[in-house]
Amino acid sequence: MNDPNIYTGFATKAIHIGQEPEETTGAVTVPLFQTSTYAQEEIGKHKGFEYARTHNPTRFAWEKNLAALEGGIAAFAFGSGLAAEDSLMKLLSSGDHVLCAEDMYGGTFRLFDKILTRFGITFSYVNMTDLNAVKSAMQSNTKMVYTESPTNPMMTLTDLAAVAEIAHTHNAMMVVDNTFASPYFQQPLSLGADIVIHSATKYLGGHSDLVSGIVTTNRQDIADQLKFIQNAAGAVPGPFECWLLLRSSKTLAVRMKQHEQNALAVARYCENHPKVKKIFYPGLESHPQHELAKRQMKGFGGMISIELGSLENAKNFAKAIRIFTLAESLGNRGKFIIIPCLEVLPGKVGVFRFRQIHRNRIAQRIGLPRAREIPLKIMQEDTPIHRLREFLPLKIHKFIRRHIRWENILVLRHEQHRENQGMKNDIIFPQKGDVFRVGILPP
Repeated sequence: MNDPNIYTGFATKAIHIGQEPEETTGAVTVPLFQTSTYAQEEIGKHKGFEYARTHNPTRFAWEKNLAALEGGIAAFAFGSGLAAEDSLMKLLSSGDHVLCAEDMYGGTFRLFDKILTRFGITFSYVNMTDLNAVKSAMQSNTKMVYTESPTNPMMTLTDLAAVAEIAHTHNAMMVVDNTFASPYFQQPLSLGADIVIHSATKYLGGHSDLVSGIVTTNRQDIADQLKFIQNAAGAVPGPFECWLLLRSSKTLAVRMKQHEQNALAVARYCENHPKVKKIFYPGLESHPQHELAKRQMKGFGGMISIELGSLENAKNFAKAIRIFTLAESLGNRGKFIIIPCLEVLPGKVGVFRFRQIHRNRIAQRIGLPRAREIPLKIMQEDTPIHRLREFLPLKIHKFIRRHIRWENILVLRHEQHRENQGMKNDIIFPQKGDVFRVGILPP
């Protein structure tokens, strides 16, 4: 029953590995060991647990669980995603060089550029989609290649297998931030990465009720070093966060499926929306790296970026939204939006390499409601209503009165009257003052 080799499916691993029934009582939920220290029988004689920074059974269970999901030999949990990154950088020494993706999370850039450079580590940034550029940017002292895939917030991908090969040719470690994809959709260790890092606050936690980070590896030498760093530097999470993450892991598979289903529905809607200038979602055939996404990912995730033409448009959109929440973070059961240039990327302002972060972009984190409801919920006055028959709930009258902001009631005319009413391509533009009747398009 405790042999991990019998668990082959992702969801089965998530439910069982590290989450075995507790030996003393048979409790089927991993106990919360909310303690700072452990009683010893005598000096130097204990039960394998001395101090909670070093040893905690709840944390060990979570680390074992995530290592199995990513295909690693060990995992190490930390107090936040940035704490995990900071600890990871302690694998390096003064004089070492790190090659980074140019459009990664702003907090990572801030840590690297504003803090770690003071300790003699150098960083350079490259377009990871250009393999020739990656090769050219490698230096004799490059010890680590660090990338995100997909990136935050550009939604660009790194060819993980190809970049890992370049890194290993130069005897450098390959690190992948897998936060946006989650281990359900992407397992970078199987593609050649040496280390995978997560902000566990996001999809792994999934409920916006914890802050944590975690690192996993498939190399024993790296695991030994990270174990020492985790204890010596002490940036560990509390046991309650680990207990919550074990809870969340049990539903990760079903949550990620729903995130993707909803994101794809919203992405396809936005792709045909006249006020959306560009959309960035690797699940769309129009995404320039869609084929790479299909090759190295099992799904496309729940993150979408759109451009609305101007910063003012982006601000107005954020103000008008009713169901989405304007907030930092992602990966929970709800729906978030954010304007990256104002909130995610303050550390990048003024740095030319990040000029592609457009001021008119909105990042949408698509949550778990039914996909057919989302397009109606994000629409406001003067917004085109596209292909309504695909998304209408059954209780149309109550739904429209509750969720559509304009004063009058939306009309859906019969298909045969479309041309007479100026309705083309299933799009209408309700305006203030218009008077409509309510109806339902025939199937």
